Amino acid sequence: MPRIPHTSPQTLLVFQSLISDPERWRYGYDLSRETGLASGTLYPILMRLAKQGLLDTGWEPSDEPGRPPRHTYRLTADGAVLARDRLDRSAAAPVAPARRGGPRLAFGVFQ
Repeated sequence: MPRIPHTSPQTLLVFQSLISDPERWRYGYDLSRETGLASGTLYPILMRLAKQGLLDTGWEPSDEPGRPPRHTYRLTADGAVLARDRLDRSAAAPVAPARRGGPRLAFGVFQ
């Protein structure tokens, strides 16, 4: 059976973090800290969601001279609807047994 799009454990963690305040602009670094995802995992997810119109993206200039602007993200209206749907589905889904030594997903979060 094919996987439903936007249901990987990592994408669900991103959705969970963003849906807590869907109107707020978020830095990638903050999302990485909240989700525990490394940048090599997080940023491809953010880029994919933005390309699909599920995230708004922007640049915020730095307050400190010589520092580059920071990329910011927030859910679009469609992204918020999809995030809630995917998180609700994951909460209702039975928990799969953990793989050897790996985390398992339960109710949208790792255990």
